Amino acid sequence: MITYPDTSFLCSLYRRQDHTPLALEHRASMREPLHFTRLLEFEFLQSIELQVWLHSADRTKGYPRHQADQMVSDWQADVAAGINAVTPCDMDAVMRLAATYSMQRTAKNGHRTLDVLHVATAVHLGAREFLTFDTRQKKLARHAGLSVPF
Repeated sequence: MITYPDTSFLCSLYRRQDHTPLALEHRASMREPLHFTRLLEFEFLQSIELQVWLHSADRTKGYPRHQADQMVSDWQADVAAGINAVTPCDMDAVMRLAATYSMQRTAKNGHRTLDVLHVATAVHLGAREFLTFDTRQKKLARHAGLSVPF
């Protein structure tokens, strides 16, 4: 079974947050790698860099460079170990599916572009389970027929 995460799940795995215990527990129960595309990886790494920038402007926000570097290092180690597996996809097919979901749901539920793309990617890859802590994205994933465990 392919399990596809979003960035909220990855951030909870790689840095202590409110949902970290749940993310770690779920990850430990998985028997297969956590699948990701380069788009998801880019968004995850970009979010880390944004937090460093926020922290440099206001020490009460984001987190410092050394924490970001540790997150990236841990991510790269898990990819190298096969715990997380890059999965190629047909971006044209993903975009067509994302456009369909957007037309069906965004005006009602306010979905962000990357959230729609991640759900469409999961469906395109044949995922059965979608991992997110984002309330609106959960609704979209369920609409698309994906199981969302939390």
